[in-house]
Amino acid sequence: MSKQVNLHFEEEIYGLLKECSEKYDISVQGVVREAVLHMLSNRKNVTGNGFKFIDLFAGIGGMRLAFEANGGECVFSSEWDKYCQKTYFENFGDLPVGDIRQVDEKEIPDHDILVAGFPCQPFSIAGVSKKNSMGRDHGFKDKTQGTLFFDVVRILDEKRPGAFLLENVKNLKSHDKGRTWEIIMKTLEELDYEVFPFVLDGQGFVPQHRERVYIVGFDRQKFGSEIAFDCLLNKPEKKPVLNDILEREVELKYTLSDKLWNYLQEYSRKHKQKGNGFGFGMPDRYGITRTLSARYYKDGSEILIYQEGKNPRRLTPRECARLQGYPEDFKIVVSDTQAYKQFGNSIVVPLVAEIASNMIDFIENPEGRDGNIQLKFDYFGESLKRRQPIQTGQTAHTSR
Repeated sequence: MSKQVNLHFEEEIYGLLKECSEKYDISVQGVVREAVLHMLSNRKNVTGNGFKFIDLFAGIGGMRLAFEANGGECVFSSEWDKYCQKTYFENFGDLPVGDIRQVDEKEIPDHDILVAGFPCQPFSIAGVSKKNSMGRDHGFKDKTQGTLFFDVVRILDEKRPGAFLLENVKNLKSHDKGRTWEIIMKTLEELDYEVFPFVLDGQGFVPQHRERVYIVGFDRQKFGSEIAFDCLLNKPEKKPVLNDILEREVELKYTLSDKLWNYLQEYSRKHKQKGNGFGFGMPDRYGITRTLSARYYKDGSEILIYQEGKNPRRLTPRECARLQGYPEDFKIVVSDTQAYKQFGNSIVVPLVAEIASNMIDFIENPEGRDGNIQLKFDYFGESLKRRQPIQTGQTAHTSR
């Protein structure tokens, strides 16, 4: 539910608002809203002693949870989806700035690590080709202009954090016939960062097969030109299975209707006859699931839960939260449809917490990693404190 506020501005101020409106191609109301969000996001007096990070394309804050679990302090966040903003605010007390494209990089607080799950977009080479033909120089800003990755680039260039972590879908490496990946890698290296890409799977931390590409970078100007870094993942001794995250009692509304269940079975049958693998997924309760996607709200077909004597059901939003490793006290404050989209677009929190732990260990001791310093992230949410081991027998959310 939105609330309306009537504001009155002097003619001079309104004129400035109109200029911003035309510059950024949004309404005057949109300019005012962005200004208010920016003010609210910076209302805290940051005085912590831990490392500082910023959270770009923040979604509902999965990356923030992971870095806070390692002792970090978030000093700036940005996310333009209003439903994600609501979830983020309810869980962290910070309202992210809406459109990062409208934020001056010079106004972003200093930070040690930049974190971003940026959207994947194709890069146009038209401008670069034109400059080449004219014999003019071009740089990373020209190559990435017009994409949201450009906003990551300009902030890195201006603020020079010691490290960054970028996350995207695994297919980023093949996106636009590999051109997108090539430009991203070259651009980050031109910024004088040593770059380490990893394709990592969430299973082992959560009962879900979820591969994503993670790009870690360290500033050569701070850490030298010969940086050795690897991501050592300390997974729980007991591999989580689907049954660990299922609720004991589930509302009837999550059970598929006869119409939808019949449609999914017929759809699967037709594709099997054609030799295709398309169809619904009904995983073993003591195994793992397919990748949870943002389209899960449509029919839940990629992960259906078997029910004795009746149609299968979808996962509940809370089960989706658990499947992504969110703590049990994480607040779900939006509709089921929006919650499915939010968790489907999110990251596996304990996996990213392990990546963050590796990064902090390197930053604290770049000459040699301390193998005795390890983070165990309790994805069932009883503890988010850094380097506190999971207690055995703590996997309580089971459905027998």
